[in-house]
Amino acid sequence: MIAKIVKGSSFRGVVSYILDKGKDAKILVCDGLFAEDKDTIAMSFEAQSKMNPKVTKPVGHISLAFHKEDEHRLTDRAMVGIALEYLKEMGITDTQILIMRHFDKEHPHVHIAFNRIANNGRTISDRNERIRSARTCKELTKKYNLYFASGKERVKQHRLKEPDKTRYGLYSILKSEVSRCGNWNMLTANLKKQGVEMRFKYKGKSDEEQGVVFIMNGYSFSGSKIDRRFSYAKIDVALERNRRTERMEMQPLSRHEELPTFQPESSGNDDSYNGSIGLFMPDYADGQAEENRFEEELKRRNKKRKQRKIRF
Repeated sequence: MIAKIVKGSSFRGVVSYILDKGKDAKILVCDGLFAEDKDTIAMSFEAQSKMNPKVTKPVGHISLAFHKEDEHRLTDRAMVGIALEYLKEMGITDTQILIMRHFDKEHPHVHIAFNRIANNGRTISDRNERIRSARTCKELTKKYNLYFASGKERVKQHRLKEPDKTRYGLYSILKSEVSRCGNWNMLTANLKKQGVEMRFKYKGKSDEEQGVVFIMNGYSFSGSKIDRRFSYAKIDVALERNRRTERMEMQPLSRHEELPTFQPESSGNDDSYNGSIGLFMPDYADGQAEENRFEEELKRRNKKRKQRKIRF
């Protein structure tokens, strides 16, 4: 979930944009406004803004965008609840609000038009709004277990050049294979099918393995240089965990053990648009997506390359 905040001076402009029929718009919330048509909505906004004429930009416009992976969960009611909770956390309350859902893009998103002049004539503060907005989006994403794209998933792959392009490809392959293999032999075989060669590093002149190198497209990377989770030690721990999980799943239940039963939780009162209640139940497992440093590493490496060129 991400938010984009824009301030302006024309209510007619923002109303015309978010009510554009070409965007397949749908009204979700219209609070404190005469909603006969675009003109009456804009006039309602303008009338209240005159309560505080010193504010030159009384128009507030926020777009809330969600990942397409969450589309099946984001009903109109769920999106309204999240949007209202976001506004509350941002201190945007007791004012005129228009929330529209658009269907012109593949990812779910809503547009919020609001009056920065509240119902009592006060000005709704925009101090540090971008910092507060980023924090609120992150908190709501975690709270409702929404999809969170990790650093590597945000990378624009078509812009990568070698050897970073191959390193990213290795990351994708290892992420999939390490999570499902139960031993090093299986991992080696699966990687080989995808054009990846794996070699071990040994401690001194002994047979003790202490590192791993992956080779693809003529480029070689130690596991930790691809991502810290792919060091020899961490891969070994992951493979052992996979083996342990597989053994537990294969063990039959004893006659004294009972299969767990599902106890549905009471959904309580199904009040429409009740902010944080009843939108959808988050998974019991920790839904926080793994964060990594892929983009930061690329920037650091590119910076070092530029420094070398300047130095020599």
